[in-house]
Amino acid sequence: MAFEQHLNEYQWDEVTNRIATAGPREVERALARAGRCDLNDMIALLSPAALPYLPRMVEISSALTTRRFGRTVQLFIPLYLSNECSNVCTYCGFSVTNKIPRITLTEADILDEAMAIKRWGFEHLLLVSGEAPRSVDVEYFERAVKILSPFFSRISLESQPLEQDEYERLFRAGLYGISVYQETYHRETYRLHHPKGKKSNFQWRLATPDRVGLARMHQIGLGVLLGLEEFRTDAFFLAAHLLYLKRRYWKTRYSVACPAQGALDPKVVVTEQNLVQVISAFRLLDESLDISLSTRERKAFRDSAPFLGITSMSGGSRTDPGGYTKNIQSLKQFETSDERAPEIMAASLRARGYEPVFKDWDRWSGEGIHAG
Repeated sequence: MAFEQHLNEYQWDEVTNRIATAGPREVERALARAGRCDLNDMIALLSPAALPYLPRMVEISSALTTRRFGRTVQLFIPLYLSNECSNVCTYCGFSVTNKIPRITLTEADILDEAMAIKRWGFEHLLLVSGEAPRSVDVEYFERAVKILSPFFSRISLESQPLEQDEYERLFRAGLYGISVYQETYHRETYRLHHPKGKKSNFQWRLATPDRVGLARMHQIGLGVLLGLEEFRTDAFFLAAHLLYLKRRYWKTRYSVACPAQGALDPKVVVTEQNLVQVISAFRLLDESLDISLSTRERKAFRDSAPFLGITSMSGGSRTDPGGYTKNIQSLKQFETSDERAPEIMAASLRARGYEPVFKDWDRWSGEGIHAG
């Protein structure tokens, strides 16, 4: 059963109401089940009734994270390949309606960016591009992965949804994982923010993680942009999607990301307290889940993130193609809040008793790996 059918089992307004009306008894039950929570527990943990319990949620989240991951934080860095895009997205600097110079990195550019990144010691790389399938297609991604594989231990991709056989092709080339944000699980709000382009197809995007799982990719990253819609309800549906995928593709690893600064004109303002609640709820749902934080958030918040339950963070991020060598500031996908150099960020983590991890395993080949 595809997740869309599973999604139809829940009504958005009904879930929103259940979250709003959850009480202390449901929250206490969920806290007692930390690490083995279900979707009913998530309703309680995401509810306003859980706010008085937030210090306890953070305490449990921190303990679960330390037990599973130790006092470590995995660091990765995005490499933006292209800002070409055929979609209209109301919140994105790459939207086709924005009159900016469009750049797609050549093979020589990609290598230059890689060498700049390597000087910082990163081994985990996230390739990012706008969604322009005519110019930035699976062949382009395949070439990029093959160029970069000799220099990095792990390469993932965040770009337009592809077909299953295309994901299989990239997996064989050495790609480790795919990240795909649903942005929001509210269908009407999704259409409002994605009026044109292939991304306007809600169902196609929603089914992407299934195609990634069928392609036996090693990791699937999920996410929503908190604030496009009622964030508590979006977080619930993200949890439902995660649990569905874990049951179906149980050999695959999973990560989630929920940037609170994702919406330029948010319908719902998401505070840092709200983000702490969402992070803690996901940790109580799944002790082994990789929870990621981007440089969209404030420096001070990111410094506290490992204690909250965050296990991976980007560092030194440039969100424009060629940003590590050309420094073209006008082409950013979004503004970053934490602009510290990677070595300064790593030093800050060490000062708080956490070990920044630039590499956690040796380079691998996709040949023969069974991931789902």
